[in-house]
Formats: sequence, structure tokens, C-alpha cells
Amino acid sequence: MLARLQSAMGRDDIIEQILLLPEPTKAFPEQCLINKSVNLIVGYDASPNSHTALDIAFWIAHQTRLATNQEVIVQAVYVVEESYDDSKSHPLRIIKKLSTVESPVSEISKSPTSILIHPTVQETVSKVQRNTRNSLQEADRILWQARNLAEEWQGSFKSHLRFGNVSKELKTVVEMESADILFLGCQSVYHPLIQQISSNCPCAVVGTPNSI
Repeated sequence: MLARLQSAMGRDDIIEQILLLPEPTKAFPEQCLINKSVNLIVGYDASPNSHTALDIAFWIAHQTRLATNQEVIVQAVYVVEESYDDSKSHPLRIIKKLSTVESPVSEISKSPTSILIHPTVQETVSKVQRNTRNSLQEADRILWQARNLAEEWQGSFKSHLRFGNVSKELKTVVEMESADILFLGCQSVYHPLIQQISSNCPCAVVGTPNSI
């Protein structure tokens, strides 16, 4: 697939620049080719580089379908990073802690089940809710953009919205979908995301170097 891309661009140095992580050796390579569609995963966040990565994935999918008549599915993955997982000030932890404390509102209303959430905590919870809502709206916009691009190529397309660590979630989708290539907007093997994903990556990783 990458050789076709290189040939179409009239270059002889694309593969060595675009291939950031090679495909790992499969224990039973002949079994991987039996009745299997080609799955191309793209880590997409609407940045110019990830847009280029998605474009390249769709081009390769289109050319592969023409050359082999094989089903090719392009899948965009957008990961919303969760910033409160390891925080000691996670609002839900604070609420849980306060729920065991009697409310000091008044002596009359005092009871073992009375709960008073401190205004600061209420503000924190409201802020988290707003941030979550904004994150979901942004995710919907980004994946809508990817779906529109997919319609232009008239190919098979799926989108994934994940929450958590970017490298871990990308690996999870790659394994779950038995991906053949992971496309990222990274420009070199020294990018932090490539460094994080390099250990035990189950497929080849393609980037978007400056030369493209």
C-alpha cells in the first residue's frame, strides 16, 4: 500500500520517511490474509497533521480497493483525555467524603443524612460538567468533520470516541479492530506519542513527515 503511494507521488523516499513504526512479525502471517478486510485506523483530532493522515488513509483505501477489489475500512479515533483520574481533588471524591458529614445549616435540620456541599465544591462540579459537555460537543464536531471527508471518498467508514490516555486508547482500538495500519499526525519517531505507543504496537504506524 505504501509502495503505491510512493509510486503515485513519483518519489523513492516516501516509505522510509512516512513509516514511523514497522509492522511487527506475525506468528501466522498466512492466516491473517484469509477472508479479512483491510482496517486502517486514524488518530484524528482535526489538527492539520491529523487531517493529512486521514487524507492519506482514504487515498490508500481507495487505491487498494481499485487494485485488489478488497474491502477496506477507514476508522477515525478521537480520544478525549480525562484530566481528573489521578487528582486528589476529584469533585466526586470530595462529594463522597462530605456525604458522611452532618450538615451545619442549623441545629433543627441536623440529621445523620443531611449533606452540605461546600460552594467551592459545587462550583468545581459545575465546571467539570461544563467542561465535559464542551468536550463532547467538540468531539462530535471533530468526528462529523471526519465523516464528511469520508463521504467524499465514498468508502467504508467508522468513527470511535474514546476517553482516557491517548496512546492506550489508540492501542485498544487497533487491537479490537485488528488494524493493519495506524495513521497519526506525528512527523517523526521522536514524537512523544510515538514513543509511548512504540512498545508492543500490534500494527505498523504511519506518520506525516514535513516532506509530504
